[in-house]
Amino acid sequence: MKNAASLIYRIVVALIIAGIIAGAQYLIAERWNRGTEFVGAANSIHGYAYSPYQREQNPLQGIYPSDAEIGGDLDLLAQSAEHIRTYGSLETPAIVPLALDRKLTVMAGAWIGPDEERNAKEVDAVIESARKYSHVDRVIVGNEVLLRGDLTVKELAVHLDKARKALKRSKKTVSTAEPWHVWLKNPELANSVDFITVHLLPYHEGVPVENAVDYALMRYDELVKHFPKKKIVIGEIGWPSRGPVMDSLGGGDTKGVASAENQARFIREFLAHPRSATLDYYIMEAIDQPWKIEIEGWAGAYWGMFNADRHQKFALDGLVVKDVRWHDKARTAGLIAFLPMFLIAFFLRDWSVIGRLWLASLVQACAATLVIGINVPADYYLTQRDLIGLAMLIGATVLTIAVLLSHGFEFGEVLFKRKWNRRFLPLPPHDADKEPFVSIHLACCNEPPEMVIATIDSLAAMKYQNFEVLVLDNNTKDEALWKPLEKRCAELGPRFRFYHLDNWPGFKAGALNFGLRQTDPRAEVVGVVDADYVVSPDWLSCLIPHFDDAEVAVVQAPQAHRDWETHPFRRMCNWEFDGFFRIGMHHRNERNALIQHGTMTLVRRLALDDVGGWSEWCICEDTELGLRLIEKGYDTRYVDHILGRGLTPADFPAIKSQRFRWAFGAMQILKHHLPAMIGPSRLNLAQRYHFLTGWFAWLGDALQLVFAFASLAWTVGILFYPKAFGLPVTSLAIPILAFMAFKAGLGPILYRRTMDAPWKDILGASILSVGLAHAIARGVFAGLVKRRGEFVRTPKGWKDKGTLAFFSPLREEIGLLVALVLGGIVLVLQRGYDDLEVQLWVGILALQCVPYLASIACQVASYMPEAEPAKALASSSGGTAGQAG
Repeated sequence: MKNAASLIYRIVVALIIAGIIAGAQYLIAERWNRGTEFVGAANSIHGYAYSPYQREQNPLQGIYPSDAEIGGDLDLLAQSAEHIRTYGSLETPAIVPLALDRKLTVMAGAWIGPDEERNAKEVDAVIESARKYSHVDRVIVGNEVLLRGDLTVKELAVHLDKARKALKRSKKTVSTAEPWHVWLKNPELANSVDFITVHLLPYHEGVPVENAVDYALMRYDELVKHFPKKKIVIGEIGWPSRGPVMDSLGGGDTKGVASAENQARFIREFLAHPRSATLDYYIMEAIDQPWKIEIEGWAGAYWGMFNADRHQKFALDGLVVKDVRWHDKARTAGLIAFLPMFLIAFFLRDWSVIGRLWLASLVQACAATLVIGINVPADYYLTQRDLIGLAMLIGATVLTIAVLLSHGFEFGEVLFKRKWNRRFLPLPPHDADKEPFVSIHLACCNEPPEMVIATIDSLAAMKYQNFEVLVLDNNTKDEALWKPLEKRCAELGPRFRFYHLDNWPGFKAGALNFGLRQTDPRAEVVGVVDADYVVSPDWLSCLIPHFDDAEVAVVQAPQAHRDWETHPFRRMCNWEFDGFFRIGMHHRNERNALIQHGTMTLVRRLALDDVGGWSEWCICEDTELGLRLIEKGYDTRYVDHILGRGLTPADFPAIKSQRFRWAFGAMQILKHHLPAMIGPSRLNLAQRYHFLTGWFAWLGDALQLVFAFASLAWTVGILFYPKAFGLPVTSLAIPILAFMAFKAGLGPILYRRTMDAPWKDILGASILSVGLAHAIARGVFAGLVKRRGEFVRTPKGWKDKGTLAFFSPLREEIGLLVALVLGGIVLVLQRGYDDLEVQLWVGILALQCVPYLASIACQVASYMPEAEPAKALASSSGGTAGQAG
């Protein structure tokens, strides 16, 4: 009964938490989408400029609407207008007879272009239609022909004269349509028309929407003054709901901004104006025409009063909302997020309520962003190139969400979990006569002998009695490097054995497998220590007792460093490494999903033999071994207690080389073990989660490199082919930028929460982590493509630092940085910075620059001089690396 009540209580709490977050998301969406009040339009609409093509149809590709589709359009338009204007007579001739059935008067158009043979057919077709149908009251021969430069005034006049002569007896009047400035520039054109058809589109001239109606009427009056004997018909007047910001053609600071709100405002104000009832006009246009993007650019598709799905964009009175589909989007996002939010609230009962609310909120935000991205094709008319760009952005969004949620879970567990369920501490040592025999393997290659001897001496000084040490020198050619090691082992007695291996295969794993064959048969545990690590005297004595549990295969202590305090770059390395062992390893240890590392690791000998020893195909043999042991069902333990310290990588190129190797090896492991991670195996769900998401961040670095190259390519397209390449979708770009910024902030907060480090060092560790992104990305791609890698030794310690030129190791990073910066600068110079889409794209390019700027900062730090010991001690007073119990 008690268990049932507890279950009911947890379900109710989970439902309340999920409901609170879903409801809050809905209220936020409602507030964001709160409508704007504009003047209502009392007058009906005189006429529409009408093109009949459906969403996926395109006259440029020969894809035309059916008679039924045209009839449906005309039924829709006849509800609010009595007149329509068409643009051509050959491609969709059914418009005219179908309009008769709906009692719509038609101002019929003949499309005129550079092809004179087709022009003649168009004129003949419109003449025939006007003669046949009485409801065709006027004819328009050519639309913006002079504006495009397809024909001269004299050439156009030939077609106009032909139509006027042919229709004279039927009393049908003839004109051509041009913007106001073309009429003023070519006044002689008026001699060839019966009336003037003008286009008044203030958006194209960069007129702000609040002044646009008055501006349009001013230009109308200007034409009336110049052509007092001609009737003026407004062939197009309107405003687009989407499009780039247009600069003022008059050289002023004003801008024409395309938006749904501005379109509604312009149309409503024009229709409500006292003069509109006296004007002969056609709203530009009836229905959005997505195909026009190819010839008119981004705004060309969005002039319609109805969208391409034939839904009215806004009412002619009442509030105007930003997104008429926001209710559906908010509802969908809530439904997607509800189950994971419920599961978070139900299963993470060892988290505080605030923590569960926080993670549930993050899930809801991610779901909302995903819904926005998925709905972009419904909200925008995208070309194939746009769809490629959208796929890039959605891919980046999905990856960012995956990384963000995995980091968010880790963040929440560190901050909000009440206690660790699997927290292992150093144990009391065995009595000397009950100590299991331990074989310690120290593999080295081309290492400074004094560094390795310091490690050997620290092993000799351990308090443990029952052990041996095998020093495995692997392929060192210079006798001056390995002979001193052989001598020191001989001095320390028979428990220290030295082996020099020439031309030995298998990298470090090959040397370790050789060591297994030389291991004393009494050994119950095999220890591996890196060549630069000075171990604590109680390393074995306090960890070996964990092997009393027969299920334990691995006992791991954290990596830590020495001699880092006096140099800026070594400080960055120390704290960057330390973050994983203070945060990530606890997170993984909680679910028996450790990343085993070959620094001071202890492995049960029987378990090591059971899985076949070290894998020589993998250059990260330690992590790969740990995964195989976990797949076998063994237990692994992490004891967060410093039991040895090594040296940091010598400089930035050294740590780049190390991370390249780690990323390469991680991809080898991922490819090899993927069937076990996603298919049948003994791995539980939590272990699969940790090993898959553990590589998300590195895969994210790889895709960030792809995204950087794609962003550069898209920027080139925007600059040189603006009609084909649009700027990013605002509704999707903003969440990506917000997520990237949010993700960047998680790391420093976790560092500050879990480590007693000064903010200066937290910043340095964060910069190093970001600065390694390019090296990791290259390692990921190399590991995905290649089967075998090369184990490259990581130089350790400042004494090993070479004299490489400063810029040589950063050629690729600097090249990408320069390209991204130049792309942003040229885009701003060409488009201006007032356009929100330009600002967002420049923001995306700027974020792409961060890893490359960070890499330069790391290189600068590695070249900085040593600090004085007293000053270094003072700056480290906030804490020392990893003193966790």
